[in-house]
Amino acid sequence: MAKPLRVLVIEDSEEDTLLLVRQLRQAGYEPAWKRVDGPESMAEALGEGPWDILISDHSLPHFNALKGLEIIKERGLDLPVIILSGTIDEAEAVAAMRAGASDFISKEHTARLLPAIERELREAEARRAARQVSEQFRQSQKLEAVGRLAGGVAHDFNNLLTTIMGNCEFLLEATAAGDPKRKDLEEIRAAGQKAAALTRQLLAFSRKQILQLKVLDLNAVVADSERLLRRLIGEDIALRVAMGKDLPPIKADPGQIEQVVMNLAVNARDAMPRGGKLTIATSNYVVDENHPRVEFDVKPGPHVMLSVSDTGCGMDETVRPRIFEPFFTTKELGKGTGLGLSTVYGIVKQSAGCVCVQSRPGEGTTFKICFPAASGPAEPLAKEAAPRSLKGSETILVVEDDEKVRALVKRILSSRGYLVLAAADGDEALRISAERRDAIHLVITDVVMPRMSGADLAREIRKSRPMAKVLYLSGYTDDVIAERGILKPGIRLLQKPFDADILCRRVREAIESAP
Repeated sequence: MAKPLRVLVIEDSEEDTLLLVRQLRQAGYEPAWKRVDGPESMAEALGEGPWDILISDHSLPHFNALKGLEIIKERGLDLPVIILSGTIDEAEAVAAMRAGASDFISKEHTARLLPAIERELREAEARRAARQVSEQFRQSQKLEAVGRLAGGVAHDFNNLLTTIMGNCEFLLEATAAGDPKRKDLEEIRAAGQKAAALTRQLLAFSRKQILQLKVLDLNAVVADSERLLRRLIGEDIALRVAMGKDLPPIKADPGQIEQVVMNLAVNARDAMPRGGKLTIATSNYVVDENHPRVEFDVKPGPHVMLSVSDTGCGMDETVRPRIFEPFFTTKELGKGTGLGLSTVYGIVKQSAGCVCVQSRPGEGTTFKICFPAASGPAEPLAKEAAPRSLKGSETILVVEDDEKVRALVKRILSSRGYLVLAAADGDEALRISAERRDAIHLVITDVVMPRMSGADLAREIRKSRPMAKVLYLSGYTDDVIAERGILKPGIRLLQKPFDADILCRRVREAIESAP
């Protein structure tokens, strides 16, 4: 049941006040009468809010409604004010309206009061809704701009990190277990892995990662994550999982949705250092004429909602609008990157979903995520089977415009027994292919290269070598192999940065795959 709207009544006549308060209560409002005789008592009365509307006598002992309007304006309050007066003076009414009053009513015509209150409350709600939409749009534009910057930076870092991490692996392989330099190399590898995780988060936020969409059951993803979640949040936090029944499937990347659940769980855990309760729930969410778009800016139709709620410290008005900004964090230095919720925002948006947050200080936080329902049966959550061996003797053509990445890939694959041919661009790759009479079993090509893209190169090579398999390398999404970040069917992709084992695993999977 909704709480009654609060009305602040400022009046010096007790008789007029009793009549006014009775009238307001009968109409379902919650009036509160305050005596005001100066700026201090006016500020004190406003401070006992929040108020939905103010009704004030025009003339008060040592004070008047115009001075009250000045104080309201100084405080930046969007508070409708209706002024009552025993005598109507046209000049006073005009002055009051110019000062910000919503209406000026004679005490002899109080029948006008209730309709005026209803009108002003409707208009105040419309203003608040318009401000909220404007603020959401401004924040969305800001996040878009930051996302474009973050995506560009992450792309450049990926080539650098691939080289750093790959060469570090070679040095570790060549360093004995007792060598004191091994610890330094392990520190470099760990730092590289952390940096790689940061670039993945930046790409997720900027919606430039490549998703492999499947029709999936959201309940299955949550259930699959539950055991890990219990270990993640610790024993002091009680986990409650409430799965809705008869949910339609959604179309998303299961690994990314699992990342969303994990990031929100970590955020909730950190908000409850002394323990509490974490609730993860799924449910149907239908948008139509009877269920308008109150919380989510989504198209009409069936949707599936994921909500993650905690009983933690909550957030105030200064923190809540900024939580999806990259690197924004309220944690101590070194306690967090400020990218967890940014990653959630990017994944959800790239998956055609929407996310909103409800939070107040001391009352916990609830994240609600809405995905459009998909058609067709949900696919099972398949676990990747490891190839029998990471070595081979096949011939591989590596095409990469970054010299250091190209040299690294050739060195890794050569050390695993492959015959590796290397080219700096598409033209050189086509020349090597034309000059070679023996088979080329796999082409590994960067997606974005000067003069010829990886996809164009693959098409040209397959004209003379129709059985050649192709594995793409990419540091970020590109329309050559993806549409709006969604991997096109039949495309095999290895995202940078990668280590030697992942590269060799993807190579074996590609070579052993069906034509």
